[in-house]
Amino acid sequence: MSRPPAFFAAALLALNLLVATPLAAHAEAHELPDFTHLVEEVGPAVVNVRTTERVHAGAAGSKAAPIDPQIQELLRRFGIPVPDSRRADPDDGGDDDGGAPDDGDGGPQRRSLGSGFILSSDGFVMTNSHVVDNADKVVVTLTDKREFTAKVVGLDRRSDVAVLKIDATALPTVRIGDVTRLKVGEWVMAIGSPFGFDNTVTAGIVSAKARDTGDLVRLIQTDVAINPGNSGGPLLNLRGEVVGINSQIYSRSGGFMGISFAIPIDEAVRVADQLRGIGKVVRGFIGVRPDDVSPEVAEAIGLGKARGSVMIMVSPGGPAEAGGLQAGDVVTRIDGQDIENTGELRRMIAAVKPGTKMAVQVFRRGEYKNLTIAVAEMPEDQAAAGDSDASAEPAPQGAPLKDLGLRVSDLSDAQKRELKLGRPAVRVEAVSGPAERAGLREGDLILAVGNVEVTTVKALQAQLAKLDKAKPLTLLVRRGDITNYLLLKRAR
Repeated sequence: MSRPPAFFAAALLALNLLVATPLAAHAEAHELPDFTHLVEEVGPAVVNVRTTERVHAGAAGSKAAPIDPQIQELLRRFGIPVPDSRRADPDDGGDDDGGAPDDGDGGPQRRSLGSGFILSSDGFVMTNSHVVDNADKVVVTLTDKREFTAKVVGLDRRSDVAVLKIDATALPTVRIGDVTRLKVGEWVMAIGSPFGFDNTVTAGIVSAKARDTGDLVRLIQTDVAINPGNSGGPLLNLRGEVVGINSQIYSRSGGFMGISFAIPIDEAVRVADQLRGIGKVVRGFIGVRPDDVSPEVAEAIGLGKARGSVMIMVSPGGPAEAGGLQAGDVVTRIDGQDIENTGELRRMIAAVKPGTKMAVQVFRRGEYKNLTIAVAEMPEDQAAAGDSDASAEPAPQGAPLKDLGLRVSDLSDAQKRELKLGRPAVRVEAVSGPAERAGLREGDLILAVGNVEVTTVKALQAQLAKLDKAKPLTLLVRRGDITNYLLLKRAR
């Protein structure tokens, strides 16, 4: 006997309810967040930062043609100096009029825009250093349209953080969040003045945390729309707390392309506290130029996996040299903490209080050694050591190493004195074939093969004879002030 149609209708209805109920609950649990209450709460504490900088006339007294802000940013990213813009704002294309006409203050001026947020009710404001760097005048505008001329309390270019002070009281302030609670995939919101449009709100998610740039600050990556003028504004979580300062974008066009970066607020607050207290940031310094260790070099020198940081330069007379650190050493541990890469090394040294003695473990020619280095204070205008070639004129003769494409010679006494070497070495007189492809140059100094120091051409030849010709060689090479490892494959 067939069941009545009413039974099937009831069964179908029950099934639909069973399926639809969890789906509806799931959809309700994943609703898009409502940012309106956050904007109402935090918006009044976000400010517009407007700067003016005098443009200095050229030697002939003529005015340079204004450079498009996007072109300025392109030049800046490739390290090319921008004429008459000592420090252009990379996120400052909204209101920058380049070389503006003389407005009666003694010459042409350049204006730019950025953002910021109020730290304390008595008028301390945080922004990016590149927003106010080199500015002759800084004006802060509140959401109620009040304007104040701001004093730059201090700025730190390495972290891109600046603190301003305006003469006001009873101001609305932001709340500082806990960056350690921030998760990848979490919703975040930005408020700022892109292209001069005050209090613009954009939102997105955290794409990555602790994005390593190789410098002292690891950044928060998001997909929040950030454009010129957003620099210095807050990045907020759904609790309305500041978790970062919007600072950079990755762009091939000068506009937003889905990747933006923020300075973690915990690092920014540490910097701001020092700027407010002593007007500068004190960091540790030992006088080295480090580089990452490649997997090939790590295997060749017996380090195992690629870790630590190789010292390609140790400043003469600096704290590192005084503590026994040598070019070519791989620093693997500081004060008992393992070092994974160069960025980590830089941050750990910078965090050490000057005057402190630091325990350093290094890997040198197949052995671990423990050193003690007294940390100094990082100079405010630390200059990067150049890649200068301090070698003498090439000697006309040298021993050929044909399978390597090398001609080498012992150093003369005059060359040793001129180069001021603290260790023996073999000089490269000519390169071709494998040596040239490996990056060796005439005038380079070979300090070691693998983990074995070579003092003469004979010692170099003897060590080469012991090695498997089918495997690449690892040479410790000095060029000017820089010492690094090179991999060289023999000709067959």
